[in-house]
Amino acid sequence: MVRVFWINGKLEAFLVFTYEGLGKLFMLLPGELGDPFQYTFMQRALLTALLVGVVCGVLSCFVVLLKWSLLGDAISHAVLPGVALAYLLNLPFALGAFVFGSLSAFSMALIEQKTKIKQDAAMGIMLTAYFALGVVLISRLATSTQLMHILFGNVLGVRMPTLVLTFVVGIAALVLIKVFYRELLIYTFDPIHAKALGIPTDWLHYGLMLLVTATIVVSLETVGIILVVAMLITPGATAYLFCRRLTSMIFVSGLCGGLASVIGLYLSFLYNVSSGGAIVLVATAFFLVAVAVNQIRQVWSASANAVESGVDA
Repeated sequence: MVRVFWINGKLEAFLVFTYEGLGKLFMLLPGELGDPFQYTFMQRALLTALLVGVVCGVLSCFVVLLKWSLLGDAISHAVLPGVALAYLLNLPFALGAFVFGSLSAFSMALIEQKTKIKQDAAMGIMLTAYFALGVVLISRLATSTQLMHILFGNVLGVRMPTLVLTFVVGIAALVLIKVFYRELLIYTFDPIHAKALGIPTDWLHYGLMLLVTATIVVSLETVGIILVVAMLITPGATAYLFCRRLTSMIFVSGLCGGLASVIGLYLSFLYNVSSGGAIVLVATAFFLVAVAVNQIRQVWSASANAVESGVDA
């Protein structure tokens, strides 16, 4: 127990050193742009948003390629009753959210495997059932500002325990993706071939689901239950428009997620709006710009090919 507290203390000291360093770096911005980062709460929010943005961005590649968009939506809504129960029992929100998120993921898989119901229908049923349970539980609770922050996100109010949890889960997710990258690459593009090669596809499937669930849990206070699914889809979809290799897609998606989180955080402080909403809107703006650039590139390429065909003729 003493060793655990010692490790936690060292980790907190490292995180304080890191977000203070980030704050000093952003204070070098010209004019008054860097002024907000002189505050400790803003520095802590900056590191948290950056971690969440990068991890969500990396995982969003797999969510997009595996067509798990509805799965992410289902799990993000399914954690609501867990948050409500944790509030009732005075337990950490993350614990209740992770338990119910995992239950929803496994229950969806069980329905799909044991019945004739297809995946999309199973997800829709579980999404509405768990979310309805959460709504019923919340309706029995007194209004809680903290609970509303879980629903809509408030990264500006993030505390050290949340930052520690975000850091641990985020680093663990990135390390696991790095270690099992080859298996994930084959499974993502050809699950049947992966199974033929002896790769434990079931373990990969459920392991990736748990990673998505854990990422959703640590993203609750940053972008909230309602908007977290956008951060698990939009950065990956943006990168998908430009990248042909998974490695480059992961890099671009993580970069988009991190930039969207930092810019959204700054705008939420500047204009006193919801941090979760601002982050998602910036990520969506990146996607729309990517769509426009991709369309222009396609038109340019088609015009160039037409000119070349005319010259050859």
